[in-house]
Amino acid sequence: MKKKIAIVNGPNLNLLGQREPEIYGSSSFEDYLKQLIDLFPAFEIEYFQSNVEGELINYLQSLQGQTQGVVINPGGYAHTSVALADCIAAINFPIVEVHLSNIYNRESFRHQSITGAKCKGVITGLGWRSYQLALYFLKEISD
Repeated sequence: MKKKIAIVNGPNLNLLGQREPEIYGSSSFEDYLKQLIDLFPAFEIEYFQSNVEGELINYLQSLQGQTQGVVINPGGYAHTSVALADCIAAINFPIVEVHLSNIYNRESFRHQSITGAKCKGVITGLGWRSYQLALYFLKEISD
């Protein structure tokens, strides 16, 4: 039986492949998602993206009892959303935060992740591999 894992992307990540390709690359997330599904056949991967903070919170809460883990890229909400951080703290499954860019090598306001502080771990700056490494971790702890 496949383990259910959700990948959740926050604001502006729907623009990957178009938005600042020098930082985020030229591939869309949907293209990369196909690769992740192929790399992790033991997972049933569900994908959700929203630009709206409340929708992200509602989605995460809806996963209670439905998933073995989440990979989240909260985008800019990582640095601003106490509400999303509180939601992550209340969840009873492991959540790994990822960022495509190195948040510590960017503007100073990006150096702190209030959501990451509530996650099992944070992977930042490894591009698309950030998601892959997070899934490897979730696979390891769910076996």
